[in-house]
Amino acid sequence: MNKLYDVIIIGGGPAGLTAGLYTSRNKLSTLLIEKGIIGGNINEAEKVDNYPGFPKGISGLELTSLMHEQALLYGTEVINDDVTNIKIADKVKTVTTSQGEFSTKALIIAGGSERQKLNVPGEKGFTGRGVSYCATCDAPFCRDKTVAIVGGGNAALYEALHIAKFASKVYIIHRRDQLRATPVVQDKVFAEPKIEFIWNTVVTEVQGETFVHKLKLADVSTGKESFLEIDGVFVAIGLVPNTSYLKDIVDMDEKGSVIVNGKMETTVPGIYAAGDIRANSIRQVIAAAGDGAVAAVTAANYIENQV
Repeated sequence: MNKLYDVIIIGGGPAGLTAGLYTSRNKLSTLLIEKGIIGGNINEAEKVDNYPGFPKGISGLELTSLMHEQALLYGTEVINDDVTNIKIADKVKTVTTSQGEFSTKALIIAGGSERQKLNVPGEKGFTGRGVSYCATCDAPFCRDKTVAIVGGGNAALYEALHIAKFASKVYIIHRRDQLRATPVVQDKVFAEPKIEFIWNTVVTEVQGETFVHKLKLADVSTGKESFLEIDGVFVAIGLVPNTSYLKDIVDMDEKGSVIVNGKMETTVPGIYAAGDIRANSIRQVIAAAGDGAVAAVTAANYIENQV
């Protein structure tokens, strides 16, 4: 028979790693399953300067590496795999992966989110050939080139600032006439001479030959079309929750985010959600870590009350 864990955590970002730290320190057998790189999307951040305790900032990769090290120190087991199914029988939850089935008394879902796509012609075909979703990964390839960023939130503006260190020109294409990013980030972008905004505009097609060389644009007010010659485009228009495997298991909102209460409890006893994957998340590292701690404490209380 499979080992019955006290807690299984799906997702190895800040929420999942914090949950693992808390449950392991509480002497609960804990398995964390992560399908990608431990740390999640925050690994792409060149510098995190709003996480308490690091007044000079810290890279996202270093921050999550420290979280990972701390969780392992207290006994969290980690495997790299993709969860494909969840079954519930009485009070036992069984998680299916390519490596087999793993059972648990309590399940914490902290799978985070994936980059949202533009879903326009040419985007998929040119992904990896001029279309990117990670400035930290691909900005060095933009040296002395003209690049576009699509988006208007913090992620888009941070990517623009990072890319401006390499590129000769950076366009930010935003569908509105105002930014959603925090004022301090906006100030930094407006002060960067390499960055220029294209307001009230959407991308309708990505064009090129071997690599991207042009974007087809449309004014959202007038519908007027135009073209922008570029050497690459970075898409930063939001995140989509990784919840396809949770259909018909827990309640979700229209965006696919898991609905929880203040204790991170879902509609299913013994199943919790934390971090970007939950509804109304503010998508900040510190909030994800806090969610993970709350979910872990709630799960520990649940397990104790089942004895």
